[in-house]
Amino acid sequence: MTRGPGGDQGEFLLANDLPESGSSSPTSARSSIARRGTMFLPLSGSRRYEHPGDAHPLQRRRRDEMPRTWLTDRFELDVPLVGAPMAGVSDGRLAAAVSAAGGLGMFGVPPTASPSWIAEQAAVAAGSGRPYGIGLMAWALPDNPAHVDAVLAARPSLVSVSYGDYAGYVKPLREAGITVATQAGTTEEALAAERAGVDVVVARGGEGGGHGRDDVATLPLLQSVLDAVGIPVLAAGGIATARGLAAVLAAGAEGAWAGTAFLGCAEATVSEPARQRILSTGETGTAYGRVFDVAQRLAWPPEYGGRALRNAFFDRWHGRETELASDEAASAELAAAFRERDFDTACIYAGQAVGLVRRQRTAADVVAGFTDADRLLSRFSAT
Repeated sequence: MTRGPGGDQGEFLLANDLPESGSSSPTSARSSIARRGTMFLPLSGSRRYEHPGDAHPLQRRRRDEMPRTWLTDRFELDVPLVGAPMAGVSDGRLAAAVSAAGGLGMFGVPPTASPSWIAEQAAVAAGSGRPYGIGLMAWALPDNPAHVDAVLAARPSLVSVSYGDYAGYVKPLREAGITVATQAGTTEEALAAERAGVDVVVARGGEGGGHGRDDVATLPLLQSVLDAVGIPVLAAGGIATARGLAAVLAAGAEGAWAGTAFLGCAEATVSEPARQRILSTGETGTAYGRVFDVAQRLAWPPEYGGRALRNAFFDRWHGRETELASDEAASAELAAAFRERDFDTACIYAGQAVGLVRRQRTAADVVAGFTDADRLLSRFSAT
């Protein structure tokens, strides 16, 4: 099936010299910045890396002063930031670029991907020499068991498996020494993830692009999940700049999980017409629903709709999904629009932060922009 560009922040939806998964106790999992006499510490004890495009002394100083969290310590990152595994947008090239810049890059695995494609993209992502991650869609795995085998063979540092019955995949991934994350759109989902044994839960608010729940916004969800679980928590949904990163770090998250921020990147697998559409869309230009999944006959669980750029096809069929499910002409129309790159009909998945993506940048530029979170947080540091 054809998938829309913009991918899925939750699948939207890897350097294994890291500590074994599950080695941290619940009481030590929270970093010093989380809810307890907040103290923002420099990353003075972490191994440092030099990258060809990372020579600016101001950027290096800011990265050295970024808050130290569970995320930065576990993966030896410069910035507490994960590039979301956006299937159809984030392949190995974008993942490698985010990781090389000091974050943790991920790529998402589409349901139609072959095991060889996963291996190829994993090799590209690993080329940065830094940790990287892979995102899997749980609902698609029963029909694609080779996806899990390919991921286990690649041995990424992080695997996100979300949206469907993911619990059975947690143990084999962790036994392979891989850190396991899942995305949660409600506090109950976060608690279920903790019971399933994941290492870290992503509190993903309804502002996020691609697939996920639209039940709770990011900040209310993050506050509730932080109070409810004892495992590390990352925040996702609407985080595209240093201000968003600073906000969720101050709340107690161990870092941010960002997808839409990278949609305009040169390394993203986005066509030029789609990129221009992304760059010209404002903050109110997205819509959430199941129209594009129904039209493509995709088997996404119905509770996980998708947020995409609003267009004429969505407006025509929103609220008429039952009728759309049997309309073969509409399905063919959407397939043709993807081929022709007609985005008045074809979908581009993106979150509400798309209005903050105003020009094409490199992944390194985007990651560097997030480092200003340290300056924002330091306004409240003791002198």
